[in-house]
Amino acid sequence: MVEVKNLVKHYGPIRAVDGVTFTVKRGDILGFLGPNGAGKSTTMKMITGFITPTEGTAVVDGFDVHEAPLEVKRRIGYLPESSPSYPEMTVLEFLGFIAEVRGFAARDGRLKRVDDVIQLCRLEEVRHQVIETLSKGYKQRVGFAQAVIHDPPVLVLDEPTDGLDPNQKHEVRRIIAGMAEKKAIILSTHILEEVEAICNRVIIIARGRVLVDETPEKFRARGDTGRLDDVFRKLTAE
Repeated sequence: MVEVKNLVKHYGPIRAVDGVTFTVKRGDILGFLGPNGAGKSTTMKMITGFITPTEGTAVVDGFDVHEAPLEVKRRIGYLPESSPSYPEMTVLEFLGFIAEVRGFAARDGRLKRVDDVIQLCRLEEVRHQVIETLSKGYKQRVGFAQAVIHDPPVLVLDEPTDGLDPNQKHEVRRIIAGMAEKKAIILSTHILEEVEAICNRVIIIARGRVLVDETPEKFRARGDTGRLDDVFRKLTAE
């Protein structure tokens, strides 16, 4: 579903991403880990077509991000790290707008899809509330709802549980795991518990390069303690 081929990104003299290559199949939940500044968000932005690679490319569901950027965007649900929205809109207005942009032209179909996603993301209590008045956790869930509203085959989620309380984190993880069978999911996170809970693959990136691409079990076996966080610290310090 996703082929990342030798992606490189320069910001002036800084090589933020340095030859990143990997694939993601349908049914995969890929945990994309690394320290701050490792190149995770930049890689995700290149896959989704938000920024242009200096070198290399990404292919999503058979469409190259250089040659068919709109087709790539149609097939991706993207939750950026900052979970942007229109803060003056209510949750219902914002998701209705996103649904229309995503191709739900008929009003009845659009309203039905918005209602389904509001229920999926547990936003019923705040559906008529203005977004700027929401808690950080609810804002994050609104961002997740806009990412999945068009039921895309590929999800790219940058820190999807950031700012959520433990119960909310569990709920978002449950939703993601429930979608995994029919989708390819790339999940950036700093929470190693999240990788152990829902991911079936781990990629560690540091200084713009992939250090590890394997199952969580193999990754954990690298450490004497068997703790995922110990292995992570050792790899990123090398």
